[in-house]
Amino acid sequence: MPHTLDCPVLTHSGLHMPKLGLGTWPMLDLECTRAVEQALELGYRHIDTAQAYHNEEAVGLALANSAVPREQIHVTTKVWWDQLQPDAMRHSLERSLKALRSDYVDLFHIHWPASDWELERSIDTLVSFKEQGWVKHIGVANFPLALLRRVVEELGAPLSAIQVEYHVLLGQRGLLDYARERDMVLTAYTPLARNKVSEVAEIQQIAAKHGVLPTQVALKWLLDQDNVAAIPKASSRANQLANLDSLKIRLDDADRALIAALPKDQRQVSPDFAPVWDACDH
Repeated sequence: MPHTLDCPVLTHSGLHMPKLGLGTWPMLDLECTRAVEQALELGYRHIDTAQAYHNEEAVGLALANSAVPREQIHVTTKVWWDQLQPDAMRHSLERSLKALRSDYVDLFHIHWPASDWELERSIDTLVSFKEQGWVKHIGVANFPLALLRRVVEELGAPLSAIQVEYHVLLGQRGLLDYARERDMVLTAYTPLARNKVSEVAEIQQIAAKHGVLPTQVALKWLLDQDNVAAIPKASSRANQLANLDSLKIRLDDADRALIAALPKDQRQVSPDFAPVWDACDH
């Protein structure tokens, strides 16, 4: 039976994206297919994948097996940073669509900026995918604020979303303010800081006060924010349900003040090809 709790839906820039989604990295093969099928049965309607996760086929199988109509599911996927030449981008999207068994994706991101690339050609190609109907919406992931501003303001790209690491231990004030200004969604990946939120005394204190899990507190803090979605990875039924149940929690001003006082510079994801992050984002 589907979970009865309604998940708020973000509609910025024409999106129809449930605030809480299912992250699928690093799940593979049957584990991934089962997790996505189960999530859809429980009521999830937002699935996040990427070509670099090597699990689009597993996600596509789950979508095909599900009784939920495809048009009721928001699917995000991404093109990797070494595939940003126009022809390579097109081939990447074609492979993604085939793997996902879909004629379109709801949101298509450039996964990471490249260090040496023709930005304008890549963005023009991204925009063309939307114009041709292969993707409903476009966005970027892991772009610092200065680069995001360039894409939106200089190149005029109609971005609907940005996806970045965001959690109680990593601030994204600059990007979030800009997303709100431009009517974009900010999707928080690694929203539980690779479960480090469960070790934070202040989060434990808030969780004990409400009789919930620390992870649920950390998720609700994100989900309470305007323009913010979160995509925690969860493979077990218990964790998927716990994440859904975080929507029921009511944090108060004292809770938010405790979280606001936490350090906001503890980035968990920064590979050697990552851009230089803007200090003002924290």
